[in-house]
Amino acid sequence: MSHIKPLDEQFPIQRQLEVEVAPVVLVNVFTLAVADEAVFLEVWKDDAEFMKRQPGFISTQLHRAIGESPTYLNYAVWESTEAFRTAFTHPDFLSRLSAYPSSAVVRPHLFQKVGVAGICTP
Repeated sequence: MSHIKPLDEQFPIQRQLEVEVAPVVLVNVFTLAVADEAVFLEVWKDDAEFMKRQPGFISTQLHRAIGESPTYLNYAVWESTEAFRTAFTHPDFLSRLSAYPSSAVVRPHLFQKVGVAGICTP
């Protein structure tokens, strides 16, 4: 089973789920043993297929760190915190967490888009 740790100790995912934002972006950083990468990818794919079927899901993309680092980053866009919270706390999703390799450490964090004049839109 994976271990969930906060990206920000002062504001863990459980507190973030209480903040209503629309849309919301999940950034999830995974670290694991190299030997567990194949299993991790299978389990992540199953989770992603589950999430894709949930109301409010927009998109996701998995990235792997370059070189020999077995670190992955998942970027997922949701219509709202409410939609993400419903999927993230769904019993079927929670039951899947035990399938992750024991070496996996997961650091989920929610973000919202920021506009910077002349650079990016809000």
